Amino acid sequence: MTLPRIFLVGVFVCLGVYLFATAPEPLPDGDVEMAGCRHPVNAVFDGVNAINEEARTVYTKRIVGGGKAAGLTFGEEWQEPGVEQGPLPALFLRATAAHLETLPPRLGLYLGSDAPINKSNLFGAAQLSVFDQIKTTREAVYSEDPQSGFVAMYPDVAGVAPCVSCHNAHPDSPKKDWKLNDVMGATTWTYPASEVTADEFLDVVDAMYASVAHTYDSYLSKAAGFEVPVQIGAEWPREGVRVLPEVGVFLNEVKTQASPAVLEALTRDRRHPDGQPTQDALAAQADGGQVPCGF
Repeated sequence: MTLPRIFLVGVFVCLGVYLFATAPEPLPDGDVEMAGCRHPVNAVFDGVNAINEEARTVYTKRIVGGGKAAGLTFGEEWQEPGVEQGPLPALFLRATAAHLETLPPRLGLYLGSDAPINKSNLFGAAQLSVFDQIKTTREAVYSEDPQSGFVAMYPDVAGVAPCVSCHNAHPDSPKKDWKLNDVMGATTWTYPASEVTADEFLDVVDAMYASVAHTYDSYLSKAAGFEVPVQIGAEWPREGVRVLPEVGVFLNEVKTQASPAVLEALTRDRRHPDGQPTQDALAAQADGGQVPCGF
């Protein structure tokens, strides 16, 4: 069991203790079929998208924002030898997506737009149709594709000032008047199956956290070799303080922010192995009923 899984299960157990002052009655043996519970892929998409959003927010605000105040720089050539830069937030996502593709869950991640700086991120005609809908509703769109399998597209909103200023100032940006809270693009996820088991759900969550950690660790490795090395420890960069938090500190912050949404996705819309929908485990206990799908 990896750290992210321990974290999620721990949160679930703590939540159960919080909601129930006394221990629930033991379940009959025939009702304990936890391993067979099925989760819709849309819940998986919601969970990993929450992780991605929080990872980018933490990275943008606390690493890029704090790092710039400390004199660190971030750019498109951060992986080039001799270039003392960290990845821009969009490149942080791209590197995370690339690492995610190497892991077994077969989860795909892509960030696109109708006005991207990098032309490789320009949506095609079919994607633009969905994106137009997302810009209007600002809600996720779920679909099925003959080649990609199951697909979810989420609005990518300009939630922090550095994203807006960077895009507006970039010489290759086709749009120079971005504002906070604009829908700048969309995050697209793909997965080959319509539903997963609880273990498969957590495997996907593990893979997403591992990919975020891998990308951030790549930046730390680069920063350690700067002409003026960056101190790596428990602190965050800020004005006049040229430091970066170690991987565990960064990842724990992401988990703290993302876990409520991941837990919500994990505990809703589950289906019992017999094909019948099931209530949320905690809601079922609160009503005095059995818990057909739990942990």
